[in-house]
Amino acid sequence: MGAWGGQHALLEVSATSATIEFDCAHGALPAPLPLEGGAFDVAGDFFPEHGGPIRVDDPTVRRPARYSGTIDKQTMTLRVRLTDTSEDVGTFTLTFGASGRVFKCV
Repeated sequence: MGAWGGQHALLEVSATSATIEFDCAHGALPAPLPLEGGAFDVAGDFFPEHGGPIRVDDPTVRRPARYSGTIDKQTMTLRVRLTDTSEDVGTFTLTFGASGRVFKCV
């Protein structure tokens, strides 16, 4: 539990769920990260964002995603893949207790 940060991502893990911020998106994992031998694979949601003002009538786009990876001591390797298109969002290296370097859309 706690914060895992790195280039382009910041993951906040609680006992029951997790949230993640990306450069131009955010995500939600409605379940804890179950570790089996240091590995995890969890279904969640991915919400793409856009630059500029957000209008009241802007629809929220929610995409199903898989959050998978490994944890080795204080380092997490996290892969994010959209399950409706098999699009690979990216692989991120995060460090426990580090603040993420996230740059929101302009």
